[in-house]
Amino acid sequence: MDQLKISNIRSASAKYAGVLDLREEILRKPLGISLRNEDLSRDHDDEIFIAESGNRIVGCLLLHPYDTGVVQLRAMAVANDWQGKGTGRSLVQVAEQYCVLNGIHKIILHARKVAMGFYTSLGYTAYGDEFVEVGIPHYLMEKQLIE
Repeated sequence: MDQLKISNIRSASAKYAGVLDLREEILRKPLGISLRNEDLSRDHDDEIFIAESGNRIVGCLLLHPYDTGVVQLRAMAVANDWQGKGTGRSLVQVAEQYCVLNGIHKIILHARKVAMGFYTSLGYTAYGDEFVEVGIPHYLMEKQLIE
């Protein structure tokens, strides 16, 4: 397996197109919907973390400002051939380190029901009732980073 490089970019980066392609492939196509029909303006306020192998973006997640000291982790995607290899875990850990260094004390997210075990293994806690987003069940989850 090639070396994995994790970095953060903004939506103005040339690499942002690769992030959109990955999100489309992993998060939207399986549901029969497309990012092309969505308002992506929120992305311009986000810190975008990418995992690259060579010149290929194999993972991404976005941190969106939510409240003072709080961000929402969203649009996390890992290429099918990179799932189950620690790619997602590494992305989340780097994003959490960024948060701590920048005074962000809490991360919230909308976890797909099928991904709850992944987030629970990273210390996230579910709260509230199940809800439907993009046509599938989700739960609110959160993690305190700084007490």
